[in-house]
Amino acid sequence: MVFDFNLGLGTILVPVVLILLASSFRILREYERGVVFQLGRFWKIKGPGLVIVVPGLQQMVRVDLRVVTMDVPPQDVISRDNVSVKVNAVVFFRVVAPDKAIIQVENYLMATSQLAQTTLRVVLGKHELDEMLAERERLNLDVQQILDAQTDAWGIKVTNVEIKHIDLNESMVRAIARQAEAERERRAKVIHAEGEKQAAVSLLEAAQMLAQQPEAMQLRYLQTMTQVAGDRASTIVFPLPMDLLGRMLHPPESPPQPVRRA
Repeated sequence: MVFDFNLGLGTILVPVVLILLASSFRILREYERGVVFQLGRFWKIKGPGLVIVVPGLQQMVRVDLRVVTMDVPPQDVISRDNVSVKVNAVVFFRVVAPDKAIIQVENYLMATSQLAQTTLRVVLGKHELDEMLAERERLNLDVQQILDAQTDAWGIKVTNVEIKHIDLNESMVRAIARQAEAERERRAKVIHAEGEKQAAVSLLEAAQMLAQQPEAMQLRYLQTMTQVAGDRASTIVFPLPMDLLGRMLHPPESPPQPVRRA
């Protein structure tokens, strides 16, 4: 009877030991780390490769060290100049301290997502709409620095933040289009005025040069006549000096004739 009891006990213990040994071996990939707790207290970080965890005494939590791409859903933002817009972004981060990511925060993915949404609204709310549209790189850097500083205690490194899209309502889009059109018209008028000014300066210099030699004006007149004749025009305009026209329109008054008495 004793022999049968020992044989039965051995038959039970051998499979149990084999199961415990099999469950104590864990394999971690190159991008994974294991945070091991012994009797509820943090013990050490293991991996990658083959890891032995004592069942019943130790527990292990896997942590992925690869870069996480998190999409920030569209956020309602009111700019400093009271314009309502919808802004969405994408955040790139990774875990650099697995023990902090597991011990300091319950769910580091959810916590980082909520913090990114709040930070995006706060940072963009301090700027005007024109700054959001023109200085997007600087805003990305501001959001990234704030997120990186606040998630450092969680063992997370925020590597990059990119604002993907700024959605405006139709009335604001039309207002921006009108503003851009008015700006282009203003630039066109300024350029035209600058061209007229430069042309006037050039004409003044040319007139001063021609006035030094009266023969040059006659040569210029003959050159103009040659160009007009080459165009096969039926009308020829002969320029006349203004002083000559003035004399023809306003002849000098004749001196009064003396009155002869009989």
